[in-house]
Amino acid sequence: MDEAFSIFLEEFGSPIESREVPPSSIQRYQGILPNQLLTYWREHGWCGYGEGIFWMVNPQDYDGVVESWLESTKFANSDKYHVIARSAFGDLYLWGETSGASLKITSILSRYSVHQSIYTGDRMDAGVRAFMVSKRVDTNDYGDLFKPAKKKLAPLHPDEMYGFTPAIMLGGADKLENLEKVKIVEHLIFLSQLTTLNPFDLPEL
Repeated sequence: MDEAFSIFLEEFGSPIESREVPPSSIQRYQGILPNQLLTYWREHGWCGYGEGIFWMVNPQDYDGVVESWLESTKFANSDKYHVIARSAFGDLYLWGETSGASLKITSILSRYSVHQSIYTGDRMDAGVRAFMVSKRVDTNDYGDLFKPAKKKLAPLHPDEMYGFTPAIMLGGADKLENLEKVKIVEHLIFLSQLTTLNPFDLPEL
């Protein structure tokens, strides 16, 4: 195990719901995603960390999600993006084939943030290590609701997230009593259809 992943595990702890990554998936993303990420897949699988607050995922499961969120945005044609990780509340970490770890979508708020990674080109493997080291438990929580939600609703499975019902973008309140366990792909596509994806820092008018 390399140092970057060791640091990540010190922050998040042991994995849960680990699934072995089939050779076909490794082959599918060879030359598309960095070799270092594929190595992590081989060694650790797709699984949850921090009791399910953060998940490493199969990007193929989220292809429709990416398309639904990014169509009609400036990102649709700027790069080819793949979801490589997500949070318990549907934060999506997207990897650009040319831009690296450059885009994050906070789905429950329909907001995005961009980061100009220095790890592009032949530095993509270093970018994966930097991505893992930079992750924190608290920044994957939402309003300190993860532990209460897990206690109330039970731990998440790989295909689930905690979602607000009604959705915040429909006027719902971001309170514990409004959280439910929902199927993540279906819920993410639903959220993508509610409103336009906007940046976190909107320019002043």
